[in-house]
Amino acid sequence: MRTQLVRTAVLEIYEQVRREAARADDAMQRVLRREKALRSVERRAVADAVYGLLRLQGRVDHLLDGALATRKLRMSGLATPTQHLLRYAAYLIVGEGQGPESATNLAGPEVAPYLWALQLVARPQELAAPADPTDALAAETSLPRWLAALWGEQLGADETRSLAAALNQRAPLTVRANLLKATRDELRAALEAEGARVEPTRWSPNALTFTGRTNVFALKAFKAGLFEVQDEGSQLIAEACGARPGQVVVDACAGAGGKALALAAEMRNRGKLVACDRDGRRLDELRQRARRNGAHNWEARAVPEGPAGEARLDDLRGKADVVLVDAPCSGLGALRRTPDARWRTDQGEVDSYPPRQREILRRYAALVRPGGRLVYATCSINRSENEEVRASFLAEHPEFAPVPSSEILGEERAAAMGARAEDVQLLPHRHGTDGFYLAAMQRRPSQKMVESQAPG
Repeated sequence: MRTQLVRTAVLEIYEQVRREAARADDAMQRVLRREKALRSVERRAVADAVYGLLRLQGRVDHLLDGALATRKLRMSGLATPTQHLLRYAAYLIVGEGQGPESATNLAGPEVAPYLWALQLVARPQELAAPADPTDALAAETSLPRWLAALWGEQLGADETRSLAAALNQRAPLTVRANLLKATRDELRAALEAEGARVEPTRWSPNALTFTGRTNVFALKAFKAGLFEVQDEGSQLIAEACGARPGQVVVDACAGAGGKALALAAEMRNRGKLVACDRDGRRLDELRQRARRNGAHNWEARAVPEGPAGEARLDDLRGKADVVLVDAPCSGLGALRRTPDARWRTDQGEVDSYPPRQREILRRYAALVRPGGRLVYATCSINRSENEEVRASFLAEHPEFAPVPSSEILGEERAAAMGARAEDVQLLPHRHGTDGFYLAAMQRRPSQKMVESQAPG
């Protein structure tokens, strides 16, 4: 391992994220694409260090501030390159278990004068904790203060600590067997024949998790369309739709199409699947993925906001058997995959989502036929985006009734997951998935339909 090359790449990417507000994935791709001399093991080391440092940035800053304060120094008083080098060294101690001397050597000679501070970072019990409970929780969990306050109020301090511990770990790599081409067992055999190590997941019947480092996009099984990379929680949302062959199914916020492809597989390519998105360009990736998957019972539809968007949906009004509204959200449930997002997002941005979510839910609920199913989902852990949006929708639309969690998941699985009676909040530290929320609702059958189904 050429530590100087690794360190230089880490600090360049971190600088772009921290100072230039670049997204970590984009900055990573730019730098690694340019640094062709880096070996594969060095590229992995760069990625692990950047994402690890971003996850633990709050904890690292707290410890460094406390250590420097013992000699009346402040991080803000140091040159920016020195700050970043110290953060990198402190991360190596906190996140990777390096000793202070080893971390100093890996971070470079500029850090040597601050070895004493790094020795204190390695002994956090000697540093004073913040007096304010929310500040202390934020420092311990490496969460921004507003998020520590939000989850502390909604989940409690202990649950927040457990949740943050899971979010501060690397996310598992989970894939969904493409049922149009292979069962889970067949996919597992194909992957193992290529040397990959995988295990079945606990909750989704079609998912496998990779247990080793693998470039899944280079696998023959991927190129043949046998699987899609998809979090297990995301797969459960598609399953909750209960889509069946021959139905009319609408994915309201399809984006790049991960759930749309899962729905197409559940429908066995029979019926009509309409993948909608406000930005039609986002559906371009779905077209490519659908060709590889062998999915062809779908159509893409750009649906802008306002009256023009309403007109684009007129032909589907009251005709859909299933409508999935995987609404735009804060993404708080996916912070282990986007560790820089916690530092970009703020309470004001989070508060901007519920009005949009309610409007999207109202718009697409009109497409559900009597007796049809509406599924509302987010990738957030936040009552105002989840339970409160669902509750306000049901209060304003008495023609819809909740579908029990035991019906969409099965009684045994719902009980094992600790699902609530009428909705499900998936949590990384409890379920191993991203933090998805899902709730299913059924449009009440019309009187004519009820009478036609009555005995006699």
